Amino acid sequence: MPERTVTIASRTGLHARPAAIFVKAAAEQSVPVRIRVGDGSPVPAASMLAVLSLGAGHGTEVILDADGPGADDALDALVTLLARDLDAEEAADA
Repeated sequence: MPERTVTIASRTGLHARPAAIFVKAAAEQSVPVRIRVGDGSPVPAASMLAVLSLGAGHGTEVILDADGPGADDALDALVTLLARDLDAEEAADA
């Protein structure tokens, strides 16, 4: 099962707007994606409540995994998203 590790770049971590953007992107992938912090239990990346329950703040390393056709592409897309400061992008758009 492919997996990727990424550090959360958003200043607020995976909370509020950045979490909503991530969850929406995860739900749009062709395969189910899971996310976890460290050795914790993985949760569905397409579940807002589950993602928020991780408590992943700015600078937290998270691990994403997926299985099936398109898993590598799905993980790459989500890693690229989490590596961006979505809070700063929102401020720049305002």
